[in-house]
Amino acid sequence: MYAGKRVAVVIPALNEALGIGGVVSGLALLETASQSVIDDIVVVDNGSTDRTPDCAREAGARVVTEPDRGYGAACLAGIAALQGPDVVLFVDADNSVVSAEVFDLLDAHCLDAELVIGSRTLGRQEVGALTPPQRVGNWLASRLIRVLWRHPITDLGPFRAIDFAALQRLEMQDRRFGWTVEMQVKAIQRGLRVEEVPVSTRKRIGRSKISGTVSGVIGAALGIFGTIFRLWAEGRRGG
Repeated sequence: MYAGKRVAVVIPALNEALGIGGVVSGLALLETASQSVIDDIVVVDNGSTDRTPDCAREAGARVVTEPDRGYGAACLAGIAALQGPDVVLFVDADNSVVSAEVFDLLDAHCLDAELVIGSRTLGRQEVGALTPPQRVGNWLASRLIRVLWRHPITDLGPFRAIDFAALQRLEMQDRRFGWTVEMQVKAIQRGLRVEEVPVSTRKRIGRSKISGTVSGVIGAALGIFGTIFRLWAEGRRGG
């Protein structure tokens, strides 16, 4: 619990046995005033063929299974498994996040933000942490959102914290690559208080399933930009 709020973490994972244990244990060890910060860590095994679920359990996480491949599908399964937290953190399983920076996201939430995005653009990046396709795609998508919704945004970073009640109101639907941008755009459309905080980004452990393959890069681009234009068109129609 942090500042009187029950905090849960959702970690989508697909073949992340090398990094997931460290991610889970790093989050579980976070404390303030000798009290654990995180109340519940849910790892969503998205069809791994390695020891990802075993490593997650050994580190202290609850593991749920979502066989339908897709980042959004895993996130939705994780949300469905939650037990009524006040705040939900979304963290990647690849060790790219500095666990201690959870405090920065939670502090911003406690200061009245409903959605807090960890901005890799504003923070420090280890050399090679983001691939060229990630950098270009992130810049283009962020700029497009600024133009279409006139809202300041620098990153679609997956490291984020959101008020659980607000998350439920967003009625998230995307099951693949459009998940992060769907959350941000819907939050803007529905008047949530959205803030960014700088976060550090380390080189991931293992190979990315998205930026590490041509099909992943193309799929992510189609998912992200398709979601942006779909939500913009729905907003124009009053949907």
